[in-house]
Amino acid sequence: MRDEETVIRVSALVRHNMTLLLREPGPLISRLVMPLGFALLMRPLYVAAHGESSGNIQVVTGGLVVFSLLALSIVGNAVFSERVWRTWNRLRASSARPLEILVGKSVPVFGALVCQQVLVLLFGVTLLGMPVAEPVLLCTAVLCWSLALLGLGAALGVVARSLEQMSATYDIGGIVLSGLAGAVVPLSMMPEWVRPLAPFSPGHWALQAFNGALTGDAAATVGACGVLLVVAAAGTAVVCARLLGGEGRAARL
Repeated sequence: MRDEETVIRVSALVRHNMTLLLREPGPLISRLVMPLGFALLMRPLYVAAHGESSGNIQVVTGGLVVFSLLALSIVGNAVFSERVWRTWNRLRASSARPLEILVGKSVPVFGALVCQQVLVLLFGVTLLGMPVAEPVLLCTAVLCWSLALLGLGAALGVVARSLEQMSATYDIGGIVLSGLAGAVVPLSMMPEWVRPLAPFSPGHWALQAFNGALTGDAAATVGACGVLLVVAAAGTAVVCARLLGGEGRAARL
């Protein structure tokens, strides 16, 4: 009986948050379409610099990392909206358990992140001829990167003090982290002082995971996925500490 009640509550939360996500689809649509335009426009430069196969891989994975980092705003807004509407404490006072609340908020945006990556990768494979050496590892990389984005986006959503602050953090942080990762310009072509900073960007490990799966380097993919899971766990810990443990920030806004 208790399991059935849990399923009912989580299903209701998922449907509610999915409705909120689809009610304002503009940000989601832009994050789905823009990586495709980036790949088409930048592909001739990447192919000329790195050859057909390597160029296709780098332009697809680079664009994917750039715009998936910018898609953190979708995750953050899913959390921040409850704070703006003053409904988070009301949600916490309901019969839903803390874990059920987190699952209900997370599933729709996690699905959106996975859809974004699958769409871009399918675009690269079907239209650009991008090779895929390890499909299973590529699916693993997609899931791990999505979890890392979910954790990062939710953490920023509970830490930010205003919508403007959150938006600025996502925009500036997304571009900086993408640049440090080598998603826009390969690290081999960037100044030497930038290269030691690359591992501090989650996007760097996402590129390692995707490129390893596409080229058949299983060790690189597994190692990078491990780091991404650590990032996801850290973000989840911040969310739990802020919103589910005692006096969270939501209670003070």
